[in-house]
Amino acid sequence: MTRSYYAPQGGHPPQTDLLTGRAVFTEAYAVIPRGVMRDIVTSLLPFWDKTRAWVIARPLSGFAETFSQYIMEVAPGGGSERPEPEPDAEGVLFVVEGEMALMLDGKRHAMKAGGYAYLPPAARWTLKNDSSAPVRFHWVRKAYERVDGIGLPEAFVTSDEAVKPVAMPGTEGKWATTRFADPNDIRHDMHVNIVTFEPGAVIPFAETHVMEHGLYVLEGKAVYRLNNDWVEVEAGDFMWLRAFCPQACYAGGPGRFRYLLYKDVNRHMKLKSPFAR
Repeated sequence: MTRSYYAPQGGHPPQTDLLTGRAVFTEAYAVIPRGVMRDIVTSLLPFWDKTRAWVIARPLSGFAETFSQYIMEVAPGGGSERPEPEPDAEGVLFVVEGEMALMLDGKRHAMKAGGYAYLPPAARWTLKNDSSAPVRFHWVRKAYERVDGIGLPEAFVTSDEAVKPVAMPGTEGKWATTRFADPNDIRHDMHVNIVTFEPGAVIPFAETHVMEHGLYVLEGKAVYRLNNDWVEVEAGDFMWLRAFCPQACYAGGPGRFRYLLYKDVNRHMKLKSPFAR
């Protein structure tokens, strides 16, 4: 099966372009279209050389509070020997374009488009672009929620090609999920998966649940239900959903509709007593 992933290229629109676009931020969701990801909105990060990032999600009080998500662009020769500044942060890397070398616990992993890595808290890792072209990848970060008596999950490296998608029951394979971490492994408190819809497939009800979401469209197009709105989305768009935002979709075709999906899982809801001191 041919794999295809959209990656932003940056640049800047001409003065003749209309400013009207599809970007929207509401109380329940945000849509960041691919046309927004220009040079002017990139960020630099400490201890990353020849690197810039599009920050497309960050913990935001009253909205989505559990994760951050970057699209990283590392030029040839760039990378980091000190990539993660927070010892309690876990991460997922997913490559959408180019090649890079990930050193993880002393072992080198050559990662290309479709490559996936899970990095538990305090993992020892570095990253280098030894190729002659930029590499672009998603970096999802979350503060790991430790549970007394439950150990940390192990680091692992795999790829989209290596993991078989699991079809949703009753869909004849038209709606499937590529699950990189075992969904029954309670050690994991976040899942970053790929969801695939064949043309015409649907989510046939308005999902309404406690998990926050980041959905980056890797391929194709669809009409997505977000709260009370039907929104057209295409490859390169990012949808950011707070908890309990109703959601559904129709895959528009003519090809597959695929997105990288973040959600927080497997933990009790944090309670704070008004009498706590």
